[in-house]
Amino acid sequence: MDPFQDVHNLYKAIIEALLLVSTEPLTLQQVTDLLEGQSRADVEKIIEDLRASYDREGRGFQVVAVAGGYQLVTRPEYARWIRQLKENKSQTALSRPALETLAIIAYKQPVIRADIDDIRGVNSGGVLKNLMERGLVKIAGRKDLPGRPIMYATTTLFLKQFGLVSLKDLPSLKEFEQVLEAD
Repeated sequence: MDPFQDVHNLYKAIIEALLLVSTEPLTLQQVTDLLEGQSRADVEKIIEDLRASYDREGRGFQVVAVAGGYQLVTRPEYARWIRQLKENKSQTALSRPALETLAIIAYKQPVIRADIDDIRGVNSGGVLKNLMERGLVKIAGRKDLPGRPIMYATTTLFLKQFGLVSLKDLPSLKEFEQVLEAD
């Protein structure tokens, strides 16, 4: 086996991993700095080989040069399915525990998890994680208490999804309770 090819494939895999996890395009210099001992020309050749192998194999990803760097992106011809996945995920209705937790955060923000748990009477860790993944809740800092617990608040996406201009547009607690009872 050709030792040069083994090293080349190793660096190709490393660059692929870097491009996969980076949320921003990586410049040639950034990648070169990360791959100590490799020249810019070597790194550029490896990136081009990676790009060519994705194209040759007809993979769902491609390496593109964008904004002065390189990024691993999905191919445009698969956009329809990706859009469907995102729409299905965002249209999934919130569960009752998620709505309860979101209401507590909306009305009492910034609020710590212990207070949410006290009001709901159950552990809200999983629900909070789900709401944060959906972009409806964010970390709003830490409370000046022992242990410095994390405080949670709603996001701009929360306002958009619920058709609110600001938190002042939230229904009163009495109106909200009536809606929950009707549900």
